[in-house]
Amino acid sequence: MEYLVVGLGNIGAEYASTRHNMGFMALDAFAKASNAVFSTKRYGDIAETSFKGRKITLLKPSTYMNLSGNAVRYWVNCMALPLENLIVVCDDLNLPFGTIRMRKSGSDGGHNGLKNIEECLGTTEYARIRIGIGADFKHGEQVDFVLGALSEEEQFQMPQICSKITEGIRNFTTIGPDRAMNLLNTHAKNV
Repeated sequence: MEYLVVGLGNIGAEYASTRHNMGFMALDAFAKASNAVFSTKRYGDIAETSFKGRKITLLKPSTYMNLSGNAVRYWVNCMALPLENLIVVCDDLNLPFGTIRMRKSGSDGGHNGLKNIEECLGTTEYARIRIGIGADFKHGEQVDFVLGALSEEEQFQMPQICSKITEGIRNFTTIGPDRAMNLLNTHAKNV
């Protein structure tokens, strides 16, 4: 069994520790926990690892957030991957900070990266893990908020959040999306 895990974010040092890069942060933690190393390939940075006989490819697209679908489509096609073996990790303004939600499919929820993936794949039928970043901003300041750096308190919580996501991804590949979703969504509320 082969799986593709995509973390959404923006390339460049100026975005490294911003709320919009939660997907990249989660994949970096997954790679570290798996002793996997990223290398630059077409459309992004790729790391490969395995877990209980499952091959897991991690992708951090180099296309910037709003064009993430190009990278996802390329790697799905390159790997001849069934969409049920794809999972996308991203930030979510609609969830309180630290809340983690896995879904087997669904709308983009206003997230431009997910919107572009849907456009490129022609479907919303792929799994995603959303990491809550909250919505603590004034009207008109959304862009500054999502592209803003994590607070000290938020940075302190990130290792635990990433650990839960790593566990959720591993469960997704071994016990299936329904049970993985139930476990992650039950145990990852407000980490």
